[in-house]
Amino acid sequence: MSATPEGLKYSKEHEWVRVEGNQAVIGITDFAQDELGDIVFVELPAEGAELHANETFGTVESVKTVSDLFAPVSGKVVRVNGALEDTPEHVNSSPYENGWMVVVEMSNPSELEGLLDANGYRAETEA
Repeated sequence: MSATPEGLKYSKEHEWVRVEGNQAVIGITDFAQDELGDIVFVELPAEGAELHANETFGTVESVKTVSDLFAPVSGKVVRVNGALEDTPEHVNSSPYENGWMVVVEMSNPSELEGLLDANGYRAETEA
């Protein structure tokens, strides 16, 4: 069974959000990285890029497939995890800590209401 930490928000597309004030730290869930297998490349937007909820903001490439990343919230990218360029495997080994992908300054925090809590996400992935 994959880890689903409490206190985060989750999308049905398997992204997680950790809210820090008006910013959202975004990555993919343990369930998603496990389904993808060994991640070999992560393509992320540049700092300053505008993300729109439910739209693609990058890709994750694993030995099995290439998967789109979907923004769980809208806003401006203020930080990108550049370490993933050289060590994309952090997404596998530490999806909620070292494997985060972007930090977004949210333009519409009410979008968080449409996301799942840990119990809701667990129910989605166990269905």
